[in-house]
Amino acid sequence: MDISTSSHIYDLEQPRYFGAPVFPSHAPGLLYTLHRRHEQIENEHRTSASGFVYMAEHSGTHIDALCHQAEEMHLYGGQAINPTIQTSTGFTALGVETIAPIVARGILLDVARYRNVERIEAGNSMTRADLEAAAQSEGVSIREGDVVLARTGSGALWHDAAEYLRSGGMSADASTWLAEQRVLAVGADNMTWDEIGVVDPDLRVSLPGHLILLVRHGIYIIENLYLEALARDRCYEFTFVCLPLKIQGATGSPVRPIAVTMNLQ
Repeated sequence: MDISTSSHIYDLEQPRYFGAPVFPSHAPGLLYTLHRRHEQIENEHRTSASGFVYMAEHSGTHIDALCHQAEEMHLYGGQAINPTIQTSTGFTALGVETIAPIVARGILLDVARYRNVERIEAGNSMTRADLEAAAQSEGVSIREGDVVLARTGSGALWHDAAEYLRSGGMSADASTWLAEQRVLAVGADNMTWDEIGVVDPDLRVSLPGHLILLVRHGIYIIENLYLEALARDRCYEFTFVCLPLKIQGATGSPVRPIAVTMNLQ
């Protein structure tokens, strides 16, 4: 019997442009201008164009480095923030350049489908119970070292910035549960993984998942993913590939993650 393999690649990055959704403190997100333009030059058949990119590291589809968040002025591993660690040109510890290329087993937890809604809106956070139930309904289990992607359904609204920013996010107990599974990274199709503006009553912080995952457990967070094609095809298990840029000392990096599936024919 002849067996051949073919792969299918899902592009999980949202398009980047001025006016795309962005967390207010990171606005304008991205600016691109042409620096040189194609112009006909006498006696030259070749012309050239090039531009400048100005962008916030936490705009678009991106990964958070461990230096991005702190608790009581301490980073992951108990490193105290001081002028040696936090400098005017970036961090000398836990910068995004320390994130190795990620090639891992990926899991999609389609919470929107499990709840039977088009999208999960603000005020309706995803809980540990949602994640566990979605995993059970999909027939997948979370293993140590996995990358877990949670779908809110908001990725389809990327071109409507105001509506996209109204997405729901993760509750603290959902982030705690994923940390207990010892995952490598998590991601979602919303702006901040957590829900914007919600303060956890126990931790007494906004964005509690950032505290739990980045600071307390050293687990990376990937935000603004495009998960609609994976969800459409009910592709719940795949190889996840993500390559952060080596921007020395940066607190995050734009990424173009992909999901790869192998089909036996």
